[in-house]
Amino acid sequence: MAWWFQWHAGPVDAFWNFVGNYWWLVFVFGGTVGGAFKAVGAANERRAQRRQERYRLKQQAKIAEAEASGQRRIDVEAVRRAIAKSMDEHNQTDARWFAYETDAATLLDYPMMIDLRDPLTVDFHRAKRRADLLRPEKVDDLVEDPDRQREYRDLVHDYATAFDIAETEAKRRRRSGFSVDEQERLLRAQRLINLAQDPGASPEERRSAYAKARKELDGLIVLPVATTEQLEQRVAGQLER
Repeated sequence: MAWWFQWHAGPVDAFWNFVGNYWWLVFVFGGTVGGAFKAVGAANERRAQRRQERYRLKQQAKIAEAEASGQRRIDVEAVRRAIAKSMDEHNQTDARWFAYETDAATLLDYPMMIDLRDPLTVDFHRAKRRADLLRPEKVDDLVEDPDRQREYRDLVHDYATAFDIAETEAKRRRRSGFSVDEQERLLRAQRLINLAQDPGASPEERRSAYAKARKELDGLIVLPVATTEQLEQRVAGQLER
């Protein structure tokens, strides 16, 4: 009990007195204490490794998410470009048809373009209607709908192809698909339409020419509504001058 009284006399002196008197306990408990320190160190090391692993996984997840986000943006832009390309092809084909539709004299050079007795002409106009029905108002209308994207792309392709085929055949045939009498009527109608739009002709000549042209075409071919409206506007404009 002597060491106990020494402890109360002075904690530091008591500690060293205890160690001096019971130094042999180091051999008894030294291994245990050392093992405990090693275990604590190993545990700390494992926790550090786990923290590093969690950090590494979080970084990998962020990188993967950033790459996926970038890929999605690239994919969306690619889809937009594809849709815009289809819309541009649609507009270009419309413009080619519009050049015929707004010029009656040209249509009478290539009457097959409006002759619905011809299967190629029917195919072209049918393909146009189908493509027009699916035409989006803007590119983003189709971005989220892959099925409509493919359908619209295919319909525009069909429309452009059908127009190419019909136009090529119409230029090859010109008026040859009509009888001699019908060809003469088409030619007279064409001349009368040109006269009706001639600013050098008198108002009476223009009115008479337009009326005669309509009579020549009656029962032969039917001009599209847009063509007739455009022609009447031109004739009316000439008459008002």
